[in-house]
Amino acid sequence: MKPGTHVLRSPRLLDQVRERIRYLHYSLSTENAYLHWVRFFIRWHGRGGVMRHPRDMGAAEVEAFLTMLATERHVSASTHNQALSAILFLYREVLGVDLPWLEGVSRPAQKRRIPSVLTRDEVAALFQFLDADMRLLAQLLYGTGMRLMEGLRLRIKDVDFDRQVIIVREAKGNKDRVVMLPRTLAPTLRAQLLNARSVWEQDRQAQRGGVQTPHALEQKYPQVGRTWGWFWLFPSPTFSVDPRSGVERRHHLFEERLQRAVKKAVAQAGICKPVSVHTLRHSFATHLLQSGTDIRTVQELLGHSDVSTTMIYTHVLKVAAGGTASPLDSMAHGS
Repeated sequence: MKPGTHVLRSPRLLDQVRERIRYLHYSLSTENAYLHWVRFFIRWHGRGGVMRHPRDMGAAEVEAFLTMLATERHVSASTHNQALSAILFLYREVLGVDLPWLEGVSRPAQKRRIPSVLTRDEVAALFQFLDADMRLLAQLLYGTGMRLMEGLRLRIKDVDFDRQVIIVREAKGNKDRVVMLPRTLAPTLRAQLLNARSVWEQDRQAQRGGVQTPHALEQKYPQVGRTWGWFWLFPSPTFSVDPRSGVERRHHLFEERLQRAVKKAVAQAGICKPVSVHTLRHSFATHLLQSGTDIRTVQELLGHSDVSTTMIYTHVLKVAAGGTASPLDSMAHGS
């Protein structure tokens, strides 16, 4: 291992990958994805019956694996990059291998696509076909520009009605940011707070374990997960087992609930565009720019590190505006 690197205690390679990921506080979704690709990488090279340790493989094996993904599996550029990131993590962070060929492995260029954006009327139509609880969550995502998991992971302490703001904790890139609390949603959010309070009280009376808290905070403050401030704004109606700790807890709402509800509502509203929950975030940014909001403000609200990422929405505006006349139209006027 490199100097200063956390010493791995697990004897098995995949357990070492899992241990290193958790030491660096990567998300559970990243953990699952990286473990999948590392396992796939090893098994694909051992398909002849001879399993080799990644330490005994190098640039040729990595390139062969990535070529297979592109030419045989026809994976997208983002999936290709995720697989490469997982393998680089394995060599750099787990095996402590920092060789020149790691830097030379090329990444496929990701094409910048213009995102699908709903009009304000389409957003309103979509909301009409959602049940009350899913409508509130969808309206909150559209009204703040939050990602789905950012909205689901909101804690009671992060909603500030006095200042009309919501604090998004540990978002993408492990960054915090502040977004507006839509004034029209304040009464409904207060009602949601009362619903969550009722669930929290039931758990207290039943002496159930508290909710999950980040970065071993519970070891320093054993009762913090049971406090009202750390409770979920959108708690799940059922309990589930934490895949990392094995403790049965009340989690936040499962993300697929809103995803399925939005898919159904899109069909009922007769919207023909490709729409997902993330489309609400795209629509939020586009509608803010349409109303004259400065692009730097939109960048900050979205949590983008680089304004060039936010600039994609200016291309959406160009497409939506249709301000440039077609030469065919000028011919028609001249005839």
